[in-house]
Amino acid sequence: MNKPSKEEAEKQIAELTKTINYHNHLYYQEDRSEISDFAFDQLLDKLMVLEDFYPELREPDSPTQRVGGTITKSFETATHAVRMLSLGNTYSREELNAFDERVERGLGHRDFEYLCELKFDGVAISLVYENGLLIRAVTRGDGYKGDVVTENVKTIRTIPLVIRGDKSLPSYFEVRGEIFLSRREFEKINEERINRGEMPLANPRNAASGTLKMQDSAVVAKRRLNCYLYQLIADELPMDKHDEAIDRLKSWGFNISPTFKKCSDVNEVLAYIEEWREKRHQLPVETDGVVVKINDYQQQEELGYTAKIPRWAIAFKYQAESATATLLSVTYQVGRTGAITPVANLSPVSLAGTTVKRASLHNANEILRLDLHEGDVVRVEKGGEIIPKITEVVREKRDNDSEPIRFIATCPECGSPLERKEGEAKHFCPNEAGCPPQILGRMEHFVSKRAMDIDSLGTERLRSLIEQGYLSNLADIYDLPEKRECLLGLEVSDDHYTKSSEGYLLVGIKKALYALTQQVRLKEIETFLESQQSTGLLKKISIFADQLAEISGKKAENPARLRCLIDLLENQDFDAVEDFVPVASVLACILPEGRENLGQLTALSKNKSTLHDLLIRGGLRIEGGYMDQVNKLKGGTFQEGVIQNMMEGIRQSIAQPFPKVLFALGIRNIGENTAILLARHFKTIDHLIGATDEELLEINGVGETLVQSIRYFFSDPKNLTLIDRLKKQGLRFAIEEDDTKLTSRALEGKKILASGRLNHFKRDEIVAFIESHGGTYAKSVSKNLDFIVEGEEMGPSKKEKAIKLGIPLVSEQEFLEICKTV
Repeated sequence: MNKPSKEEAEKQIAELTKTINYHNHLYYQEDRSEISDFAFDQLLDKLMVLEDFYPELREPDSPTQRVGGTITKSFETATHAVRMLSLGNTYSREELNAFDERVERGLGHRDFEYLCELKFDGVAISLVYENGLLIRAVTRGDGYKGDVVTENVKTIRTIPLVIRGDKSLPSYFEVRGEIFLSRREFEKINEERINRGEMPLANPRNAASGTLKMQDSAVVAKRRLNCYLYQLIADELPMDKHDEAIDRLKSWGFNISPTFKKCSDVNEVLAYIEEWREKRHQLPVETDGVVVKINDYQQQEELGYTAKIPRWAIAFKYQAESATATLLSVTYQVGRTGAITPVANLSPVSLAGTTVKRASLHNANEILRLDLHEGDVVRVEKGGEIIPKITEVVREKRDNDSEPIRFIATCPECGSPLERKEGEAKHFCPNEAGCPPQILGRMEHFVSKRAMDIDSLGTERLRSLIEQGYLSNLADIYDLPEKRECLLGLEVSDDHYTKSSEGYLLVGIKKALYALTQQVRLKEIETFLESQQSTGLLKKISIFADQLAEISGKKAENPARLRCLIDLLENQDFDAVEDFVPVASVLACILPEGRENLGQLTALSKNKSTLHDLLIRGGLRIEGGYMDQVNKLKGGTFQEGVIQNMMEGIRQSIAQPFPKVLFALGIRNIGENTAILLARHFKTIDHLIGATDEELLEINGVGETLVQSIRYFFSDPKNLTLIDRLKKQGLRFAIEEDDTKLTSRALEGKKILASGRLNHFKRDEIVAFIESHGGTYAKSVSKNLDFIVEGEEMGPSKKEKAIKLGIPLVSEQEFLEICKTV
């Protein structure tokens, strides 16, 4: 970006600030967006550049002051000027009436009114302003003292940094409120954590609390916390009532909850509570009750406090919503680490504004604690947790002959006997080498850009190849070209499939209805299913058959196939998983003589992962024009172009040098730099395998932990077999002449890190450049570095650490001069 004149910059800054503030308002106040996160960041970046050109034009409350970057190693504590008290809780109409009577006795009359608002499930915060400027933000702590989290709070876009233009503004005042994480942001964070193989966060409140205490405020800014303010404290308030103070806070630019309401008596309070009992689920934030306060400040002071709570306010807590459902079956999920989690499949039930069909059972201990039996009627609750939970069994509705649920003994993915270490609640699959979810992690590392760089093999494609038996170890990747014909039509995702407890393949009802009908669009089926979420499976299919004429108006065989499916499901014994049906039953309704061959189709579907798997490995042959209907059961598939890209990526990866291959093997504690170090020192994989502990420890940077990792990996015969297979497939396990040819030795023996944006290099290019001049590239700041190449916008945490360790910082230009390339 070229530097504009100051006048032009001032105009652009004003326009950008207005635009950014507008989009912030939409996002935080109205819970909607008109532009993507990327487009928003582009606007912010442009504003930052302009302000860097003319720092004097940067206002204290500029949107760029919200991006963070400050590192807080430890949080100071501060004493609250006015103690932050908790509220007493009430759970019933009777208890609230008792509170109302205590207020009447305390005041000696009924001339009082209440102010109500929803109680948000977040983190209490105190904001202190001096001359309109935010100077301190403090958490509740123990009520007397809290942690100072000012830099993190400044990243919250709905909290004013500066308040201007109001003569009634006290010179010193405090505002209190609740910091929270919206449901949308919480779900986004958990989706990212799950994609990284991490455990999802339990609930938005804990996520908000943890975010507020993060050391790096730049990370906090990305979490998009929000805040509702509800209390103004000053020595002399220019108003007499709480609702007037709320209006004043709103006029000063504070974010006020849209749920405030003044109530003339306790009956209006109770009506407010009932009004929001269901409606609160439409809000973008979790709530757990209603806060009820006396509105008049003089009356608040007259009522006073107990040792712990104010006598003029109380919190009405909604009971955690619960409903009863029937346990249909228990299925088991395998995590990337091999941990097994049981999940209860339930008859659909409406709960907290959503339709619930599944609930977590956590582990074997939980199944025993509940004394869970097949077909039990259970009570389900949904509080602030991600997934509903079963709280109890309705014993009086249990069948006398029902069998207890027994935790599985073998892995549902690979069949290996499960293990459970003493003192641990979780069962684990020990089959690291053969269990699909565990294999996936190693595969992702192997094909990553910094390893073998096969970008056409993304996570979803790898997962489908593993789950459908085409990949079980790294060497299998190089066998894929020989299986090209089998890959055409392979399903990329198997999300619409599941298996019964006996291993029979089930398919989602949406795909089943799509396959069994003609000239009915998938979107029409989706719309129908959304309208029937709480309807049982067989009834749902029956209603769909009756409504087909209205949906498509064509093809008389559509209802006949659906009636066929209903008949088969009514007379077939299979595990009930809500909204899934046996693939064999669907095929039997499509194929000629399918009903007569149902037993054979069912047998073929056992231990198959997808329809493609059943067709290819099961050897199912489908004649005539029925294939089009059968293929409608599939999800997205591998097409010719995708397969061509995969084959080309695999072919090119064979040329990767030995250090990258060594890194790709995934030996614990061998990162990119260590792989380069070991490859250059030992020259071949065979020399590395044969090296003694003493020879390894002689290398600078190799310690006992790394030696143990190397020994453990190469002592496993399976790993030696893997390396042998990869050698035969052409991968490089020795340093070749081209790998050791250097442009110069200007950086020989030096460890170097580059941080920030560089003008002459991309990230991978700077690594290759340093290595070509004899240096070693490092990924993190440590005392072993010789220097750091400081690019534009170097991270403040890295810079601070480098300065503390005394590591020299050189500019990109100085670095190029060192290498004698200018």
